[in-house]
Amino acid sequence: IVFIILLIVTAFITVALTYFQLAAEDHEWWWRSFLCGGSTGLFIYGYCLYYYFARSDMSGFMQTSFFFGYMACVCYGFFLMLGSIGFRASLFFVRHIYHSIKCE
Repeated sequence: IVFIILLIVTAFITVALTYFQLAAEDHEWWWRSFLCGGSTGLFIYGYCLYYYFARSDMSGFMQTSFFFGYMACVCYGFFLMLGSIGFRASLFFVRHIYHSIKCE
């Protein structure tokens, strides 16, 4: 359930930021929508840094390299997944609002 809430919140936040960008007449929203959605992956990696240094008892080169290596892969996966969700939601939103405009 939390994962579904994460997807919905990512989609809504990215659509809101895309709307503000379009309202400011900046129509280059494509990559920004992907980065806004995927920025959660960067936050997760930042929390991994905090967890490693403040909470865990890990030490040594192998534990450090495995922890940060695997967490980099997981966070990159979250970045791509949530970025894709944000981009798709923004694409749907932009197509919907521009389809509603009547040009006569």
